[in-house]
Amino acid sequence: MNAMSPQSIKNIDAIDKDGRSLYRAGGVSALALALGYLVIIALYIPIGAPPSGAEPRLASMAGHTTAWWAILGLSVLTDFLFVPVALSLYLALKGLNRNVMLMATACVALFVFLDLAITWTNYAALIALSGNYAAAANPVQRATVITAATYPSAVLESRLLFVYNTFTLSLGILMTGVVMLKGVFNKGTAYLGIATGILGVVAVFGPLLVSALSATIVAASILTTIWLIFAGYRLCILGWNSLQ
Repeated sequence: MNAMSPQSIKNIDAIDKDGRSLYRAGGVSALALALGYLVIIALYIPIGAPPSGAEPRLASMAGHTTAWWAILGLSVLTDFLFVPVALSLYLALKGLNRNVMLMATACVALFVFLDLAITWTNYAALIALSGNYAAAANPVQRATVITAATYPSAVLESRLLFVYNTFTLSLGILMTGVVMLKGVFNKGTAYLGIATGILGVVAVFGPLLVSALSATIVAASILTTIWLIFAGYRLCILGWNSLQ
């Protein structure tokens, strides 16, 4: 058996070091993401969901612009945090099923792109317009603001946008949970990921069959937060204490 050259050993050490660094980055990002979700929920509960329609949305947001800007900023940050989480999970699980993890990572990446490009861009427009709505000096100015808010409000109320965002992330988590069953992560984290993904899919397509399934959306959000905590903790362990 040939001995490995010093250069080969150095290269393996570098790969191991890079892998551990990504695990640590993904683990910390997952825990920070979960914390961000909890803060968003805490900010969201007192103000509630904005009503449908351009003018009702503007009127509702006008009294809580600071909270909405905070929610938007945290939401954008959590979207970006999904990138190192997805990459570290891919690295940890690609040896078990590379193709499925490629699809899972692609789904999470698509979710991040859609959420940043559509959801929070339109929310930013509405928050800014809500300030103009509150400052409008006369009905004509107010009507102009309402007209400008019609398009972003309609986009955010679109069922298709909800399908895009929620389904892509849920499918990514579901596939990751299935691969987790084969090892590296404990069974509890794997089953939690599967349950999270299934609930997310039900939240998207369930209302097409049964009305009043809004509770599944809340449950899926809670499970996503819990799953991120468990997955993030395990990634941190892999990053600091173990080589895969």
